[in-house]
Amino acid sequence: MAAQIIDSKEQQQLPHPDASSGFASSSGLKAETSQRELKVPDALREALSSSDLAWSHSNESSNDFRSDSYTKPSLPMLEAIIATSLGDGDTDEDAVTRSLEEYIADLVGHEASLLVASGTMGNLVAHQAALKTPPYSILADARGHFHTFECGSASYLTGVLVRQAFPSNAHHLTLEDVKRQATLGESIYEVPTRIISLENTLNGTIMPLSDVRAISQWVHAQNPPIHLHLDGARVWEAVAAGAFTLREIGDIVTGSSAYIKRARWSRKLLGGGMRATGLITASAIVAIEDVFFSGKMKAAQEKAKYASELWEQLGGKLAVPTETNIVWLDLEASGPTYEDFYPVAKDFDLKFRDLQPGRLVFHYQISDSHGDAAWAPLGQGRFKTAEAREAANAGGGRSAQMNEDEVKVSEALKAVATLKKTSLHAVVLSSLYTVTVTD
Repeated sequence: MAAQIIDSKEQQQLPHPDASSGFASSSGLKAETSQRELKVPDALREALSSSDLAWSHSNESSNDFRSDSYTKPSLPMLEAIIATSLGDGDTDEDAVTRSLEEYIADLVGHEASLLVASGTMGNLVAHQAALKTPPYSILADARGHFHTFECGSASYLTGVLVRQAFPSNAHHLTLEDVKRQATLGESIYEVPTRIISLENTLNGTIMPLSDVRAISQWVHAQNPPIHLHLDGARVWEAVAAGAFTLREIGDIVTGSSAYIKRARWSRKLLGGGMRATGLITASAIVAIEDVFFSGKMKAAQEKAKYASELWEQLGGKLAVPTETNIVWLDLEASGPTYEDFYPVAKDFDLKFRDLQPGRLVFHYQISDSHGDAAWAPLGQGRFKTAEAREAANAGGGRSAQMNEDEVKVSEALKAVATLKKTSLHAVVLSSLYTVTVTD
């Protein structure tokens, strides 16, 4: 079933995952099992907070730009796990898991949704549930994650032909791109397109809702209808950026009740049936509340945009615009080579993904205020959010505090540039590492 699409220019308010939805917000997880409320006793919460647990060290990710998946679980997540239900997820008996699935399905306007073990499994389950009688093919953006970074699992496990579509605007697929590259008709010499697979965000860039809507309307008008799939691994980033609300998105791992029934078979076939799934979903609920609704995700995007602006001010080039939390430095066009870039990163204990040179992924634990000691080597400076910079510039003048901060940053950057003798990349790397973030 197609997702409900709200044709409104106003940003909708997403409902919080609170007790009225079947589970609680950060004030304490709540699941109705055996008519009793599950919560963490105050004494236990205090003991957890005072203990030197790995869960208390989220600042360890403050220098990790490889991916937002490298964030560390937090103490609130541990508390939620302690208080969660422990039903069998494989047989749909876990209360907290059911609540999360119902909440997500409601957000996207679908009848049902299904918890899976990973994003890779999510794409596989969604595709397999939509594919019926071969031959069949999937048309996907050539840069799409599911066929470039998931070990070719779609073709290997479902027998589907994956055809790559190239966006004519070099940013995102449009309806004209899809029409031009989809295979329609009943010719026995061709493999018909049965799924259009989109991704939002893709490499940190946002596919406009108007294009998603246009493609959705076209695929459902075909005979037979073409299934539209959306890989929404970072769809929350697009929502945080203000592009749309979750209710306006196409298919993720949600759909009609009949579709989700088929998806359950696919999940079982792929070994994805899990038992005490409340241990997973309890943390997910906290993440929605503590990262998305708290504004931390939006703040991370502001840091990414600031880093992009700084890079360009220093003469660097971007491979793609910074629209959410991922920055793509165009090293080749900017001067530094791969060999130049990573030794500097290593010197400053910065973690980058060597598979994708110049890729910086910002997340809510980057430069956490609790990790100030990690920023000490080259002095103090500050990233500022857009709101803080705007406030400082109000009335056409800069505040004395902002001037002082800029001097601190400038001195730190000059020191590193001189030290490393590779001004462009050393400056931007050190600036990411040696400044303290303030909101």
